Amino acid sequence: MNARDLRRDALHNQQELLRAATAAFHREGLRVPMATIAADAGVGIGTLYRHFPTREDLLSHLTHRSFEQVLANAEVAEREGATPADRLELFIDAAIRQRNELVLPLNGGPPVTAPETAALREQIYSHVQRIIDQGIADGTLRPGTTHDEIIAFGALVAQPRPTDPEWDATCRRLVTIYLRGIRRDP
Repeated sequence: MNARDLRRDALHNQQELLRAATAAFHREGLRVPMATIAADAGVGIGTLYRHFPTREDLLSHLTHRSFEQVLANAEVAEREGATPADRLELFIDAAIRQRNELVLPLNGGPPVTAPETAALREQIYSHVQRIIDQGIADGTLRPGTTHDEIIAFGALVAQPRPTDPEWDATCRRLVTIYLRGIRRDP
């Protein structure tokens, strides 16, 4: 096996570890045995520890990666939504779609301790608050709406759970009702 194949194999192993760890944390909680994660990924425990020397390293990586995804969702929503309410709906809908892929503090993940992850979180808050401020300024959203409320609501409807199309439809109805509530009456 040449160096390129080894790198490709290591990358594949890391991706499988991240997938398995996310699923295991959602299924069994943050104290799931590391051996379970390795077995679910189809690798040995040594491979897991080569990629992530401690549970905290693994959790920190998953949390950071999740915040990167949420930031990307906020950027897409801000860019593609026609109105501020549409942008908020896009943002929350992305969280619903990705619910089983994210490890975030409001969904049972560890608290943010890494400064670079905290910086991502602040960027997300800024994007969401900018969307809200645009809606307040154009008169389509109620004054007093905050990014904390949007983030908390999004976390509530995007709790990790097995795929259930009926539950997803229920969550989307809840989003519609919630957004109707923060819209300003015409």
